[in-house]
Order: sequence, then structure tokens, then C-alpha cells
Amino acid sequence: MHCPFCRYPDSRVIDSRTADDGAAIRRRRECPECNQRFSTTETASLMVTKRSGVVEAFSREKIMNGVRKACQGRPVTEADLAMLAQTVEETIRASGAAAVDANDVGLAILEPLRKLDEVAFMRFASVYQGWETLDDFEAAIKLLKIERAESIDSAEVTN
Repeated sequence: MHCPFCRYPDSRVIDSRTADDGAAIRRRRECPECNQRFSTTETASLMVTKRSGVVEAFSREKIMNGVRKACQGRPVTEADLAMLAQTVEETIRASGAAAVDANDVGLAILEPLRKLDEVAFMRFASVYQGWETLDDFEAAIKLLKIERAESIDSAEVTN
């Protein structure tokens, strides 16, 4: 780690603490050359491999932009989109992989989006899963209705 003050190519770690609920490590460092102190934050990088083979860094903003299009005209706030993007990132990071396929990111979006807004889910899924006929839409709607009925039944049993 180069010192940001004198560019000395080494530093000494004085203190380490977790940050961002364990997603990062904050380190307090000291330069042995100029004795200046500075902080660094370390995070594990998460890479996404696109269908074209291009590899790029995971971006919550890209998740939000993609889902925002499906949510146009729906009662979904920016805060809802930010929470969805965070949930997707947490799901992907929980897999422990340093690199994931873009397809896996899309799959990780589907469930939180279904819980957020079923119409937006249908819009996103129709493009993402490449639905081509009305039968594809009808099958998805039927599945949503069954899942909704099951969740209502299980909620009634719990009460």
C-alpha cells in the first residue's frame, strides 16, 4: 500500500475493523517513512461475466436501472429499488463466488422483484426469460396465483 502523502511503497497496519456490516474491512495505517496516518477500506470484488464473455464489476446501479424499466408506472420507489439491488448483491455474495454469470444475476433479481411488485416481475421476467407466446404469460400468471394462494393459506394456518 503506497503512502498517499510521500508515495513510500509500504505501510504498517495499526488497526483493523469490519465495516458495512462485515462487507468491508477498514484499516488504519501508518507510513514508516513520513509517519503520516491514513485509512483504507478493503472490499471483496465481485465480477460479472456477460453473455458476450466480457467481465465487469458488479454494479447495484445496473440492477436498479434494469429493474427501474420494468417498474415504470408502478408504485415502486427509489428506496425500494435500492433495497432490491442490495438484496440481490447479498444473495450473490452469499454464494461465495468471486465471479458470477450475468444469468445468475438475473435469476437473483426475480424473487425479490416478485415480492416487490408482481406486474414489474412479469415485465422483467418476460424479457429476461424470453417469453414468446401468450401461453408463457398464462403459465407464469397461474404459477403466481398458486404461490399467492399457498402463502395466504400458510399465513392463516400460522394465525
